[in-house]
Amino acid sequence: MAEPPSSRPRQTLLERMSALLLRAPEDRDQLLQLLRQAHERELLDAEAVSMIEGVLQVADLSASDIMVPRAEMDVIDIALSPDAVVARAIATGHSRFPVIEGERDNVVGILLAKDLLRLFAAGGGGVRELLRQAVFIPESKRLNVLLRDFRLNRNHLAIVVDEFGDVAGLITIEDVLEQIVGDIEDEFDRSPDTPQIVAVDDGRIGPRWRVHARAGIDAVNRQLGTSLASEQHDTIGGLVLQAFGRVPRRGESITLEGLRVVVMRADARSVLQLLLERLPDGPAAL
Repeated sequence: MAEPPSSRPRQTLLERMSALLLRAPEDRDQLLQLLRQAHERELLDAEAVSMIEGVLQVADLSASDIMVPRAEMDVIDIALSPDAVVARAIATGHSRFPVIEGERDNVVGILLAKDLLRLFAAGGGGVRELLRQAVFIPESKRLNVLLRDFRLNRNHLAIVVDEFGDVAGLITIEDVLEQIVGDIEDEFDRSPDTPQIVAVDDGRIGPRWRVHARAGIDAVNRQLGTSLASEQHDTIGGLVLQAFGRVPRRGESITLEGLRVVVMRADARSVLQLLLERLPDGPAAL
């Protein structure tokens, strides 16, 4: 016979909390709920919870979700002179570049910016001798599998191809890690003196600028000649988040009052870097 409810010993608060946290979650949503409850009770700090959420998200994402789209890739043509290659590397600020021969689909290798020093140290030679083998992966490759491959092969960049074998974009190990730990300082934002708004080569539509999400709206207005509203937000990233109504993924774009805004870098929590392109015959303001 079961004991009357009144005769059962009452659980202490600690016992009830332990039972809540130790019971096996039935699905991922329940697991996340338990983690957030643990944070509310100061058993886990916010950063730990955020990283665990990032790990869970990585298992659900594929390369196509966070890759740099083909049209936004900074590439180097093998036909360029060494001086032009160096100028290109300095202008973009990257440490690794896909090298193409003619068409963007014809990636012949990867060039590391540090290897360019060998051109001048050796007093001659060409870029082709400096190339490293490119790694190609399908769009559907899961990020957790890709991260493991990056670590095992000590590779930092992969070219993403579609089902027809054409280049769809590129992805780096930093892109994957940022889904877990958030923004990682890189060549674009490592120094306080590094410009947050950089003019890049014109696109198929019009003039383009690579803009850090923390760039002030007033600064963007001055440099681009726009009239972005700054009443509700101080940064361009905040304005773009409001326009999307959520945190967009890398590669997503939106058209806003004469500007095409492409998300170049983003993690699970925020927008990090944008590409702004002026549309023809349209107003310049957002």
